Amino acid sequence: MTLWEGKSKGTKNGYRIFVWILKNFGVLPAYFLLRFVVVYFFFASYKDSRQIYSLYHHRLGYSRITSIFKVYRNYYLLGMGIIDKIVVMAGIKNKFTFNFDGEENLHEIASMKKGGMLLSAHIGNWDIAGHLLKHIDSRINIVIFDGEHEQIKEYLTGITGSLGVNLIPIKNDLSHIYEISEALKNNELVCMHADRFLEGNKTISASFLGEEARFPMGPFIIASTFKVPVSFVFAL
Repeated sequence: MTLWEGKSKGTKNGYRIFVWILKNFGVLPAYFLLRFVVVYFFFASYKDSRQIYSLYHHRLGYSRITSIFKVYRNYYLLGMGIIDKIVVMAGIKNKFTFNFDGEENLHEIASMKKGGMLLSAHIGNWDIAGHLLKHIDSRINIVIFDGEHEQIKEYLTGITGSLGVNLIPIKNDLSHIYEISEALKNNELVCMHADRFLEGNKTISASFLGEEARFPMGPFIIASTFKVPVSFVFAL
């Protein structure tokens, strides 16, 4: 497995072009342009493409040709997620609708006033999830790996505005652990991904897609230590 750096690919000018198209022509033309941009990343990100290809071909059993198309579609859906995030958070005119399945569980956890953990995975769009959690009656904290390029972050923040939640970046000095602890002690909700880890983190092994895989223990240890309710949350 290649070492993940927490940085999305792309440039500030690339984002600027898509934002201009979204504001002037809407979502569909942006999706159309994305089809050509994806071709570039398909070849430029060879190491990533090879890993994704291995998943589809060797683990999920698709043919070689189908796996190649799946890799392309994987990049395309990721790009759509970024476009959707900009549209929703910047208030650009759109026809998106939302369904909240199981939202009552989040309101119930917030009403307990004893803190809580909202665990997710690297699927869907956590930015939009945070944006839509504003109506939950609790302060929301999102734990992130803060490896984005600063210029891109500043540009997107200028376009979409603040998330309206408190971000807790993961740091090498482990100061994020104290921030998480403080948030739970203050009966706040803490959101984090529970499917990816950095080297040195505590993990547990399990059989996954026919091979031994490691999963992070940290989020579950925190929930157990502070005895707070847990809910799994996904935004697709």
